[in-house]
Amino acid sequence: MPRLFTGLAIPDDIADHLSTLRGGLSGARWITADNYHITLRFMGYIDDLTARDVFMVLGRVSRTAFPVTIEGIGVFGGDRPRALVAKVQPTPQLMELQAEQERLMRRVGLAPETRKFTPHVTLARLRDTSPFELANYLGMLAHVPPLRFDAESFEVFSSRASIGGGPYVIEASYPLIEAHAVMPVRQTA
Repeated sequence: MPRLFTGLAIPDDIADHLSTLRGGLSGARWITADNYHITLRFMGYIDDLTARDVFMVLGRVSRTAFPVTIEGIGVFGGDRPRALVAKVQPTPQLMELQAEQERLMRRVGLAPETRKFTPHVTLARLRDTSPFELANYLGMLAHVPPLRFDAESFEVFSSRASIGGGPYVIEASYPLIEAHAVMPVRQTA
């Protein structure tokens, strides 16, 4: 069984825009635009029975579609930078969707996620990148405008062990309810 995780796929126009940031940074292994995503819950290698349970419980998620904003570029890894990322605004809708998936994964028997959820799109994995060069690169990107899209579904992705991440394959897609399709309950007197 491949490694599984849930996430939000990045629309092609947003991915194309983010891919224009590629290049000019030594030690960067750039992720291809077709592999951009926002990871919600990493599950790792799981057996077929657990995978079946994961797909089933995710089908019960009932949330409305919501806007996603990518707002700037950052780095993970502190003194030893390991990833260049596009930062994603942690809206209540996004954080609640991730938290619900965390609860569901625990119910099917997966261990709790140990890392705090920080929504992002990984643009490149960094290896031996000079902090000075990284600071210069980030300085050139100081005015990247916000990018927005509507999350209309979340996906289960699979990945095979590889260098640099990907290729990622969408194994299942779960639609989010259109906001205008949610009808208020009418109370009768």
